[in-house]
Amino acid sequence: MEHGGWADERFGAVADAFARNFTEHGELGAAVTVFVDGRKVVDLWGGTADERSGRPWEQDTVVPVFSCAKGIVTVCAHLLAQQGRLDLDAPVARYWPEFARNGKQAITPRMVLGHRAGVPVLDRVLSFEEITEWTPVVRAIEEQAPLWVPGEAHEYHGHVFGFLIGELIRRITGLTPGAYFREAVGDELGLRTWIGLPQEEVGRLARLVEAEGRPKMPDPEWLPVRIVTMNGALVFPGLDQPHGWNDPALLTAEFPGAGAVSSAAGLAALYAAAATGIDGSARLLAPETVTDALRELTAGASWSGFPDLGARWGSGFLLDAPRFRPMLGPRSFGNDGAGGQFAFGDDEFGVGFGYVANRMIGHGDPRAGRLITALKECLA
Repeated sequence: MEHGGWADERFGAVADAFARNFTEHGELGAAVTVFVDGRKVVDLWGGTADERSGRPWEQDTVVPVFSCAKGIVTVCAHLLAQQGRLDLDAPVARYWPEFARNGKQAITPRMVLGHRAGVPVLDRVLSFEEITEWTPVVRAIEEQAPLWVPGEAHEYHGHVFGFLIGELIRRITGLTPGAYFREAVGDELGLRTWIGLPQEEVGRLARLVEAEGRPKMPDPEWLPVRIVTMNGALVFPGLDQPHGWNDPALLTAEFPGAGAVSSAAGLAALYAAAATGIDGSARLLAPETVTDALRELTAGASWSGFPDLGARWGSGFLLDAPRFRPMLGPRSFGNDGAGGQFAFGDDEFGVGFGYVANRMIGHGDPRAGRLITALKECLA
């Protein structure tokens, strides 16, 4: 395996676990970065970025990170709340009056962040071109009636999460969420993290591949499939197809629920900035903002009967969940991606963590978990 990077001596166990993911567990290309107390202590990358050409994974390689996008959008929402520009418990319609149609007048941003708003999927079938134009999705959300009484049940809000919170960001700031993220956070920190990949970065993209035996998508009419594909406008994962997750047309558009592209270092630095600040800078999210985000809103089987896999949600972030996504403890907050990518912060342990990979394994993927277990040992 070609590899690069370094780890502080204290964090050698993370480097060992990273190497074992390649030698023992079929890793193709991957990277992991860890900050502790605002200082980078692990920055490792290795393997193959593109299996077709053999192009190696390099320090600046980026990869689609799927729903790690939700963490990026959620940081932006909490930043606006912290600044007094967004009230997470006021009606969405305060900022977006047209949203109140068809029984949505009581929905709050926090219900959306907790996947409890009742609009996990849209009735209207939009084309890929319409979705990339933004406004047609906003109009479809305005027309949508909730599937249940908002706040009383939950279902993963897939793409609607990003468009709905994203339109709130746009109404408040005048910028789409990808642009606001870069202006408020990404550019200043120099993060290789985007919602809407710049065209000039396409050549540095790692190419996703599916692990053998990964289950295929079931019935396209099944609600979770409609959620993931936006009623078939997207192909999931569709790695060799137009409108799938290797298609630059998807990755350069703004899909703020699941279309982010990042390096491991970009995600780790984002969460480090949120939890502790970096290199002595003030932290992005105040302790009370994180406390508010950590209050559990959602757990258990979903409205459609999707089984309880052990996930716990606060306001937009996954919380520490031993059965689903073990992190470091009760102050951990993060988000994962369908390809196995995972990033989180923790202000008790002072950690920002980011792991990305290009071989998609699916539910139960243990690669990030092995790295976090090693990190936990190093921090003990």
